[in-house]
Amino acid sequence: MISPTAKEIFIQGITHDGRTFRPSDWAERLAGVMSSFRPGGAFPGSYLSYSPWCVPTTINNVKCVVVNRALRDAEPMAWDFCVNFARDNDLQVAEACLVPDTPPPPNAALPPKKA
Repeated sequence: MISPTAKEIFIQGITHDGRTFRPSDWAERLAGVMSSFRPGGAFPGSYLSYSPWCVPTTINNVKCVVVNRALRDAEPMAWDFCVNFARDNDLQVAEACLVPDTPPPPNAALPPKKA
């Protein structure tokens, strides 16, 4: 069960019995279906791109879709579609959040200067 306070959920391409989910492009397909659900909504003439609220990725060589809580706030039926997709296909779901990569601070790799 997904807690109501979850910021993001990761739908993983692994079933509860450990099998890899097929087809291999399932994550891109799911994110493609959700592409019109985005901040400000879709608008005519815009290019097709993934929604920032439903992003396909690979983590530890496992295909995943990261679904942000903002999708639930903006369009509860789209959120339910993603959650039900995971449940109907017996996929593992984890509550987590993506932490953006931060570049190392400037001069972090330089040795200290000698006096």
